[in-house]
Amino acid sequence: MEIAFISTEAVPFAKTGGLGDVCGALPAALAARGHQVTLLLPAFRSVHAAGVSLDKTDLSFAVEVRERIVGARLLSATLPAAGVATTTGDAGGVQVLFIDQPQYFDRPALYGDAGGDYVDNCERFAFFCRGALQTLTLLDRHFDIVHCHDWQTGLIPFYMRERFGSHRWMERARSVFTIHNLAYQGRFWHWDFPLTGLDWEHFSPDGLEFYGGLNFLKTGILHADMITTVSPTYADEIRSELHGCGLDPLLRLRGDRLRGITNGIDDSVWNPATDRYLIEGGYDVTSWTTGKPVQKRRLQEIFGLPVDSDIPLIGLVGRLADQKGWDLIIEVLRQHLEQERPVQWVILGTGEPRYHVALDELAARFPDRFGLKLGFSDALAHQIEAGADLFLMPSRYEPCGLNQLYSLRYGTVPIVMATGGLVDTVVDATAETIAEATATGFHMHDFSAVELEQVIGKALDLRQQQPNIWKKMIETGMSQDWSWRQSAYLYEQLYADTVSLGLGGVIPG
Repeated sequence: MEIAFISTEAVPFAKTGGLGDVCGALPAALAARGHQVTLLLPAFRSVHAAGVSLDKTDLSFAVEVRERIVGARLLSATLPAAGVATTTGDAGGVQVLFIDQPQYFDRPALYGDAGGDYVDNCERFAFFCRGALQTLTLLDRHFDIVHCHDWQTGLIPFYMRERFGSHRWMERARSVFTIHNLAYQGRFWHWDFPLTGLDWEHFSPDGLEFYGGLNFLKTGILHADMITTVSPTYADEIRSELHGCGLDPLLRLRGDRLRGITNGIDDSVWNPATDRYLIEGGYDVTSWTTGKPVQKRRLQEIFGLPVDSDIPLIGLVGRLADQKGWDLIIEVLRQHLEQERPVQWVILGTGEPRYHVALDELAARFPDRFGLKLGFSDALAHQIEAGADLFLMPSRYEPCGLNQLYSLRYGTVPIVMATGGLVDTVVDATAETIAEATATGFHMHDFSAVELEQVIGKALDLRQQQPNIWKKMIETGMSQDWSWRQSAYLYEQLYADTVSLGLGGVIPG
């Protein structure tokens, strides 16, 4: 198939979260399966700083924005198909095209600064959507699938359905729209509507209007040929009032076109046997009992903690935000430290200032049991996954999650809230799953500090009292395949179903 990926993030060019990981890996995995894939991104400042060679092209376009003409040129690079074997034997790669418009995209951050979102985000991403249409026309290819990601691309399925601009490729192409996090919707006031280039007749509930304003995400959901999100359970959750963020009625209406496909991980990068950030050769499922303690010792040394292979070490990596359950984490962490529990903690992350303050205070008081790094380090993220015994993810909601997949691969037992992709990927240690040897971690079923403390206690007790079961849980998790190869196959099947919509409009099966 001929597939166009349209996104605002893709590793290594631009990333604020899981969207960047997905769009940096899935196109390469699809190319490895023999498809022709083109990735289209804004030329953010981070693109120029990514250390990847950018080539100028002779392609350019112009878009009318509020009675003025805004031009852009296209830059080009290659996204290597790293970590995947191609079906054709070709090392391959994915062509990446960047819409270079410095007025909109040459900024310190992607979407906003310390003061909040950029005030012209509607204009920036309406331009990006319209520029994407122009770019696909300039390429003069017969695209089968245009795969759009998150609210920043939400206008594109509507443009395609309305044949906006009469672009030739729209006669053949079908749209897929992926929701990575329903909470971020791209909502703007109604006076921004002219930025879309559409007539006011389309400012209606069956067009772009949503409670008197614009909603880019709603537009993509309503008009895409197929909708996906990043785990099966999250696809169910967002159809409920609790997790639907106001869009659950629409998602229920379009439920026959909504599917959940769990994200994968790049197992060439996240591989404890070959990880370049680990010392002394790393380890695998057959050697973790000797290799993992080496990484634990190193992690304790990095954070200045007492070196002790027997003391349980709990690790956390991620964004310090309410969604991730940091209010619960800090309450339990403080309890452990003040009561002198025989447990060590290491945390890597950055986010809300109030969490920075609380964690800094605890790290200063208890440096012998709590190691803290406020910021981000790719090396340290890998080292925590390799050296910790347990990894915590008590998220209020989690569309997919990646760290629990890294933890499984690295033999670090995850404790997760039973929500979204976490419940889809971590098998709770119950009497039944332990007997069946399918358990890989622990679930929280109540979002509370009491529940988190109890589940941590259950995990620590199992590790201490039943080491053979603990060992089996680790090895079961390490033996699973959460690579993008699996996810790419499922997307390939979804694309085939979506293309068939043009032959009668009914989903097969």
